[in-house]
Amino acid sequence: MEVYLNIVQIIISIALIAVILMQVRSGGLGGVFGGTETAVYRTRRGIERTLFNVTIGLSIAFFLVTLINVIVTG
Repeated sequence: MEVYLNIVQIIISIALIAVILMQVRSGGLGGVFGGTETAVYRTRRGIERTLFNVTIGLSIAFFLVTLINVIVTG
């Protein structure tokens, strides 16, 4: 069981890294270093919103799998 949880955790972490990097690229390279955007709040639309929601979903899934992994192995 531990091996499967570790494999799932690795897959989710790679997917999470990929989605975060896609978000940074869609915002431009300036977003990595703070950017020049002056707006405090900006509406997400289209693919940007989808990537944001996928990031939230993957981070919750990663947290839950990690928690289950700790409970099972502990």
